[in-house]
Amino acid sequence: MSDHSVFVIDDDSAVRDALLRVLRGRGVRARGFSSGTEFFAALPEDASACVITDVQMPGMDGTEIVRRLAELRGETWPVIVITGHADVSMAVQMMKNGIVDFIEKPFDPDRLVEVVKGCLARLGELDARQQARQQARVRLGRLTPRERQVFDALVAGASNKEMALNLKISPRTVEVFRAKVMTKMEADSLPALVRMGLMLS
Repeated sequence: MSDHSVFVIDDDSAVRDALLRVLRGRGVRARGFSSGTEFFAALPEDASACVITDVQMPGMDGTEIVRRLAELRGETWPVIVITGHADVSMAVQMMKNGIVDFIEKPFDPDRLVEVVKGCLARLGELDARQQARQQARVRLGRLTPRERQVFDALVAGASNKEMALNLKISPRTVEVFRAKVMTKMEADSLPALVRMGLMLS
């Protein structure tokens, strides 16, 4: 399904084992932890991963796990919350604060897999964006100082005439630099170049 791991945090061993069985049965690489404390003590090094956590647990609860993960890993570690009926309002609030979804107990295996698939797809998209950003940074580093000025001006929406005036060069020279920027940045259109600029800002 994905190269990313899914980490399950639940103090109820029966629930945790059931979750792991369902995920592993669908080809997901999954690992379980009995508490938030255990999880953070052995925090995996994965650049990105999906986390499933219970809300009500002794010691560190789901809300604290979500908060700490957001601080440590940000959007690269999306969180799904498992919740009992009494915790639904809390789970809704947690969605507003950044979790990607919540699953009610007793969980439906198909619903669980559907939510995890969405989480893993999100990670795939995030990886693609990060790769595109890195490639754009490499290309940007190939620009000369003058080409970089033209790039910045294009991304800012400046016209050739405005660039010529601000950079004190002829409009024809602006066109030459503009063509070089498009080639070096491997942009097939001005909108594509602007998207790269926004991605790097």
